[in-house]
Amino acid sequence: MPAQHKKLLFCTAGVLSFACALGTAAAVGSQLWVRGTILCTTGALLVNASGPELHKFIGDIQYGLFSGQRVRQCGLGGRPFQFSFFPDLLKIIPASIHVSVILFCTVLIVFALVGAGFFMFNAFGSPYETLHGPVGLYLWSFIACSCGCLIMILFSSEVKIHHLSEKIANFKEGSFTFKTHSEQFANSFWTILVCSLVHFLNALLIRFAGFEFPFSKSKDSGTITGAVDLMY
Repeated sequence: MPAQHKKLLFCTAGVLSFACALGTAAAVGSQLWVRGTILCTTGALLVNASGPELHKFIGDIQYGLFSGQRVRQCGLGGRPFQFSFFPDLLKIIPASIHVSVILFCTVLIVFALVGAGFFMFNAFGSPYETLHGPVGLYLWSFIACSCGCLIMILFSSEVKIHHLSEKIANFKEGSFTFKTHSEQFANSFWTILVCSLVHFLNALLIRFAGFEFPFSKSKDSGTITGAVDLMY
């Protein structure tokens, strides 16, 4: 492939990696990872609510990695409540999983920036043989893509398996019990998915530029090298 085309591909991959770093950073600080509704079962059972009456006992909840908001409805109107994961909710959430999600988000941002820098270096500089060359580009893209996948898996398990929304809804509730009525992943969660796909696309761009995968080596070149060594 001509050098100009390779520069264009590397510049495109570098811009995409930088955009992913910015998108992940914005997602980390956002409260829109999960959005849903919560049902006040205690109030609904007391008045035997059903049909249209049930909406008076359905509140809203949304949260991210650090904070969120819930609006509880128990038949007397909505009452908003702001909460923070650190240190308020540490005793009721799976703290190890939650901290791991934040850690992998940080790693994803760092390696997305590193990948963007090396893509630009390979486009306009003289790439080295190891970390600055194809091996390094595959490595940064693979690490960033893997971190994105781990973030989605861990956070999904935290929400679905450990019932994170329900634990947050019942935080500091003595006489009322809330159940998750509905929940769905919001924009910031899907931003991580898009970033993971972009880093996978970057690896394909490297391959499209004409570089072989680091673990694939031609047998003929090894044979020729061995024959040349025997001559000396």
